[in-house]
Amino acid sequence: MILPGCALLFGLILLVWSADRFVDGAAATAQYAGMPPLLIGMVVIGFGTSAPELVVSAVSALQGNPGLALGNAYGSNISNIALILGLTALISPITVKSGVLRKELPILLGVTALGATLLLDLTLSRLDSWILLLVFTVLMGWSIWHGLRHRQDSLGTDVDEMLDENIMSRRSAFIWLIAGIVLLVISSRILVWGAVEIARGFGVSDLIIGLTVVAIGTSLPELASALAATRKGEHDLAIGNVIGSNMFNTLAVVGLAGAIRPMEIGAEVLYRDTLLMGLLTVALFLVRADKDGEKKISRIDGLLLLTIYLGYSGYLIAKVFGVA
Repeated sequence: MILPGCALLFGLILLVWSADRFVDGAAATAQYAGMPPLLIGMVVIGFGTSAPELVVSAVSALQGNPGLALGNAYGSNISNIALILGLTALISPITVKSGVLRKELPILLGVTALGATLLLDLTLSRLDSWILLLVFTVLMGWSIWHGLRHRQDSLGTDVDEMLDENIMSRRSAFIWLIAGIVLLVISSRILVWGAVEIARGFGVSDLIIGLTVVAIGTSLPELASALAATRKGEHDLAIGNVIGSNMFNTLAVVGLAGAIRPMEIGAEVLYRDTLLMGLLTVALFLVRADKDGEKKISRIDGLLLLTIYLGYSGYLIAKVFGVA
């Protein structure tokens, strides 16, 4: 188990580093191409931070491990809300000001419900997958259209400030864009091999490994981005990354994996993982408004989210060792 463990750790480190460089290069390239800051935040950065989940799930499906692909996507969604927003809010309460983000929350809930509905027959067919990919394409088109019509938004201002702080030449941006993609694929292959071997060694499903270790590892770019944004007071950017990433995971990541290799799923995916993912999404609507009418994820909310995540992870770990 030493070699698979080292492969998993090295793959995660290289994956996170290459994803960070890929997002920086992609954001700078988009800026040079004249893309508005709001669209860069919504599309390039929000979805770009999900590149690890996309590549890992695609590689997993190609190599015949669809459980790892699905666990990675849904586990990352749970980590994004419960772990990342919980930890971020515990450090500094997150204020949500952007009108765009408020409109996207109902869409995220609808996307989550759609994903759960397609899994009711305990299969993810190619038809289900193409439906997810079609909805993703429509939402991407809507986001681009909406962003071009409403360029004045606090999220766009946050992205503009971030780009000004991370100036990159046109040549460097293109180099890191390409290098990031190549390294993402290489690191994903290493990570998937290590994860599958560890799952076999412990005698557990690759779904569990995907929901825990791999999901946390592929969510690290979102965690780093959320903490950095919150530290600078760019709250819309922090929560925008999570909302964009979860929509991307549910539609594009699961859709691509299922299109590559249709899969049978266990009932626990519905009553445990999908249910928790849906409840956490609903919880985002329940954040309280402060005296100025702004919705805020408080430190108490953050602590509650972290407690839920620790309880969920503890249950999965207990299953690995045969306790639960």
